[in-house]
Amino acid sequence: MAGLIWAAVAPRALLQEIAPGEAELVNAESAAFIVADAWFALITAVGGLITGILGYRLLVRRAGAAATAGLVLGAVVAALLALWVGDNIGLGTYNHLLASSPAGAVFHSSLALGAKSALAFWPLCTAGVILLAETGARRSGPAAARARGRHAQSAQSTQSARSAPSATERPDDPDASGIWTAEPP
Repeated sequence: MAGLIWAAVAPRALLQEIAPGEAELVNAESAAFIVADAWFALITAVGGLITGILGYRLLVRRAGAAATAGLVLGAVVAALLALWVGDNIGLGTYNHLLASSPAGAVFHSSLALGAKSALAFWPLCTAGVILLAETGARRSGPAAARARGRHAQSAQSTQSARSAPSATERPDDPDASGIWTAEPP
């Protein structure tokens, strides 16, 4: 799906046929190549975010590290598949126009990814989302336990503050929770 979206939205450079089977760029300073790479990077980053969020919610919380490795490897395959689909969508038409157009004909080039490093966006975003989710889950676990402990301790100290001091407690000593319970004179 990502490759189809990339093929639909990415611009293509304009070419002019100069000889049978040979074409050159109409505008050598065309930004179409850079914009096409940026679209690929954006689409794969969004794919990585979706894969990471859904993968974490549905798989990683249950299966752990094996699911994480599977998701990241699947993201690598998805990025390569998106590249292959996007590259091959218009390639047949481009080759036909290149072979059959007369000299001087103007047509669009096929789509190609210039910055191969953009292939890393999908797996990196997937892994980043899972890492952030795991870090947040691990932090919230101990924090929730500490909060429950403070709540229980607070309830216990409130209850002990209401009761009168026993013969073994001195009014100016803190109780077991560390909170002073004696009333000021």
